[in-house]
Amino acid sequence: MSAARFAASGSLLLGAIGFTVDASAAVAQSGSASGVWNDSRSRALVELATRRRAEQLADTGLVDYRANARGYVTFLVSMGSGFLETPKVVKTDQLALEVYWHAPNLSKQRIVGRRDTLLLPTDIQYHRDHLGIVQNNFPDFIRIGEGDEVRDVPHPLSTLGLSLYDYRLSEDSVRIRLPDRVIDLLEVKVRPKDDREPRVIGAIYIDPTAGQVVRMAFNFTRAAFLDKDLEDLAVVLENRLVGGQYWLPSRQEIEIRRTGTWLDYPVRGIIRGRWEIEDYRFNLAMPAPTFSGPEIVLAPAEELKRFPWQGTIMDSLPADVRATVDPDIKRVLDEARILVRAQALQRMQAVRVSAPHASDFLSVSRVEGLAVGGGFTTRLPANVSFHGRARYGTDDRAGKGLARIQLEQPSGDRVEAFASRDFVDIGDQPERSSITNSLAAQEFGSDVTDPYRLDALGIRGLFRLSGGDLALSVSNEWHRALAVRASPVSGAYEPTAIIARVNGRRFAFSAYRPLEDWIGPGELQVTANASLLRFDRGPAPTFGSVIGSAVVSALRGSLTVEHQSLRDQMKLVLREQTAGVLGDAPLPPQELVYFGGPVSAPGYALHSISGTVGSTTRIELQFPVSFFPIPLGRFGRVPGEAHLAPYLTTAIVRGAVTCTGTVIGRCPTLANGVYPSVGVGLLTVFDVLRFDIARGLKNGRWMFNVDVTRDFWSIL
Repeated sequence: MSAARFAASGSLLLGAIGFTVDASAAVAQSGSASGVWNDSRSRALVELATRRRAEQLADTGLVDYRANARGYVTFLVSMGSGFLETPKVVKTDQLALEVYWHAPNLSKQRIVGRRDTLLLPTDIQYHRDHLGIVQNNFPDFIRIGEGDEVRDVPHPLSTLGLSLYDYRLSEDSVRIRLPDRVIDLLEVKVRPKDDREPRVIGAIYIDPTAGQVVRMAFNFTRAAFLDKDLEDLAVVLENRLVGGQYWLPSRQEIEIRRTGTWLDYPVRGIIRGRWEIEDYRFNLAMPAPTFSGPEIVLAPAEELKRFPWQGTIMDSLPADVRATVDPDIKRVLDEARILVRAQALQRMQAVRVSAPHASDFLSVSRVEGLAVGGGFTTRLPANVSFHGRARYGTDDRAGKGLARIQLEQPSGDRVEAFASRDFVDIGDQPERSSITNSLAAQEFGSDVTDPYRLDALGIRGLFRLSGGDLALSVSNEWHRALAVRASPVSGAYEPTAIIARVNGRRFAFSAYRPLEDWIGPGELQVTANASLLRFDRGPAPTFGSVIGSAVVSALRGSLTVEHQSLRDQMKLVLREQTAGVLGDAPLPPQELVYFGGPVSAPGYALHSISGTVGSTTRIELQFPVSFFPIPLGRFGRVPGEAHLAPYLTTAIVRGAVTCTGTVIGRCPTLANGVYPSVGVGLLTVFDVLRFDIARGLKNGRWMFNVDVTRDFWSIL
């Protein structure tokens, strides 16, 4: 943790009682010891802190205290490749606690207020200790999840821990100025001597004059996790000086991440706890029965109902709870990956079933008919893994697949070599979720994909930079047109789009970054793509001509920006997508810009709007309306509220595109113009199910669409 970050939190937590924090003042002697594990100064400091913990503040005259704690326990789901999208809040509990402590080690916590809100169906039940705070920076043996998640891990500041951990003074130190003295807090890095055993990894800030622990931030080794689905468990405990002499709990965070162990699928469950502790009162001569029974208890239901909450839970939920990655937790996880071997933090499993989308197992389209597939991931030595995936279409009687070998660093950066044969859509964005499209294609002949076959052989580098993804790749590509092979239960399929036969090499760049509060309150996501395709023109028909034999280029770029903001129960959704292509005419049609469909241009036929440059803008307002509640048993209850979502979409394209001659395939019909549409959506069942009706206002038509909301498309 940097001195600047600690200064920020220190001024918040300590400023009310007369502290000033000097972030620029480093402790004079700490730099000399930096980088040396278990030197005499490091050992002396942790031994002092260990003795101080054992004394339980006995020499301060503190016999007991009472305090109030206020916090949130939130369950979120993170989805999509890399888990970079903002997690979805599933359930939030807001809690109010009365906290009691008595020397030497008696603790009691009483939940006097609790309310929750359910935003997605779940039957999650929290462990009791998730609903309370940590007293005295944990006992000598750490337990979390009532011993189901972590059990009996030696504390680094315990008599046993002194022989099991390594310690090193860091250059990061913080100076706290009190009215009567100055305290230089020293940061001590902690790592296990044997990272194959159940241990903690992290950092501790200590007051060297009194040996008091001011801050602890740590993760655990893989061996510490008893729950096989646990991925990470990070804890941050901050204390503050209360009454001018007692270092007591002030702010606490815990983040528990889980992903499935048998299926390599991009869904992660997250439990985030956030606590603030205040209103301390000392030496109250509390009677012994106060501490009888379980440490954390729930007040009677009538008392819980009387607690004076203000506002709604979601209005008061801290912004960092919704963040993609909480900065404090990220520092803990990054620090752990630096201090120990990557293998000490990773789940090691020989082979796992793998699929980035649910439709990789089963899907239906007009080209393949019913397609069945699957994949696997196997870990090899030295952070190397192999990924394989295959799919077979029953109507086109053709196999598709991917083979990829990658080297991944603990930071998430990776380099990979791949060979693939698969389908790629000509549009810049999907017009419908894969699962809904499969159902509509099979039953009604409504397939809103325009695929062509892409064979590729190349290398790619993916890098994590400041909470975003950056990818660079070079590959040889072979493009081939596809034909309709399947028949629906009812209706008829439209022809596939025209595609030019291309053999070439592509140099590609892509970047994705979620941003919070960048252009005002709300969520902002930015995606940029650029590629240069050098290809041989072959004798395939295209727009108005036959491609001759030559080596030519097509430079293509796209930018997508989406912003969502919530004010007074009204959500404003803004989405802008711009794309364009430059190159030697005539360009391959698969490289052009296409709009038309439920997302890019509702009320217009699929990809009927086309050009060399274009953009689509969508403005949508969502507001609550009454709806009938639906009971879901142990998964909760669909609230008696839906959201109505009127919207305006405008697609603009430039660059003349015409179809002449004998061309096989479906041709765009709209070009060089502005194509507006209006519509309204209804979001129901926790806003997961969406109904839309829209009308294209210029050579358009009526459109009706049913789908799950776009938040879930990345995994479907």
